[in-house]
Amino acid sequence: MKDESYITLPKGFKANGVSAGMKCADRANINPDTPKYKYLDVGMVLSDTPCNVAGVYTKNLVKGHSLVRSMNIIEGGNKVRGIIVNSKNANAAVGKVGIEDADKVASTAAELIGCKNDEILTASTGVIGSRLPLDKLTGAIPELVSGLTTEAEGAHNSEFAMMTTDLVPKEVSAEITLSSGKVVTIAGQAKGSGMIHPNLATMIGIFTTDADIDAKLLKTILLDSVKYTFNRVSVDGDTSVCDMVTVLANGASGVKIEEGSEDCAIFAEALKGLCEDISRMIAADGEGATKFVEIEVYGAKTEKDAYLIASSVAKSPLCKTAFFGMDANCGRILTAAGYSGADFDPEQVDIKLSGLLVYQDGVAAPFDEDEADRLLHEHDIKVEIILKEGDCYDRMFTCDFSYKYVEINGSYRT
Repeated sequence: MKDESYITLPKGFKANGVSAGMKCADRANINPDTPKYKYLDVGMVLSDTPCNVAGVYTKNLVKGHSLVRSMNIIEGGNKVRGIIVNSKNANAAVGKVGIEDADKVASTAAELIGCKNDEILTASTGVIGSRLPLDKLTGAIPELVSGLTTEAEGAHNSEFAMMTTDLVPKEVSAEITLSSGKVVTIAGQAKGSGMIHPNLATMIGIFTTDADIDAKLLKTILLDSVKYTFNRVSVDGDTSVCDMVTVLANGASGVKIEEGSEDCAIFAEALKGLCEDISRMIAADGEGATKFVEIEVYGAKTEKDAYLIASSVAKSPLCKTAFFGMDANCGRILTAAGYSGADFDPEQVDIKLSGLLVYQDGVAAPFDEDEADRLLHEHDIKVEIILKEGDCYDRMFTCDFSYKYVEINGSYRT
């Protein structure tokens, strides 16, 4: 990953983010010391030329209208120029007017850019059940489009505009040298802090690349990249209605990546690595989080069993509050594994907390409480659950539950 990452590092991409007055009602009096994520609320990433595009989406049966519109465009095999993302309002659960509103936002931008309406994807995140404030959004689009730039500031602003309860921007990039010696670049940005659990979560991810890569192959690579990254993040066990990860490939590098080639494997590995980097950022920035927790399950009988256990521990409120309290409570972890639906022998389980053995062969193990306290005071905690049933493995990225999580979500709408 580069020292400074931003979405416009690949050739031929521009970005910008502005305030439409949804996060900050009085745009004229914004304090210059206010963090930008507090008031920027509509962002755009645009390619100079049409892109092949691939996407993955929430598995929630309820889906936001901006998302549905984008899904129809992407799955219809269309090339696109870019994407507009707004925060503060999810554009969900408002009826057919929701797609019409998203279409109006895209049309306003497309007219200024000089492209077709369906070349602009839409995404929205925020409160569910309120109609998009169209006048504010369309009124901000001229400023949004005129300010599009390849420079870092515009790219960072597009990321800030996506953020809701996030406290930390999530931007990554990689410059990849292929087997031929030629170079392509991938960059990504995402938002996500709460209502997060597979498949996917309240997160929107955008990746850009200047590689020339077929849309069908791009989709295959993306599906593989998110399986053990974005789809292994759980903040609170809830899966939202607006989630989407997209990859836009404009081919501006002039480097073609073919299916089955060595270059394809190099590209896929790089994208997967960037997806993992962002996934860890999302878990660490969970709403009110004070800890980043990685849960690993070894020796399961089946892949499903390994996933069920990791997922169950990751979303257990009792486990997550124990992580917050820095309490080496192995009983809570074992209990969450036991109700997960996985098939295993509880008498043949070992549990380690950041390398410290706290449970062995069905019995709580004697351990140094001072050492446990020291390890659990670290920001990063690793939970290892070792079964003796087979050779299957899985993992989850999660965080703790703090008092702040309840405060944030008790008044999210108001």
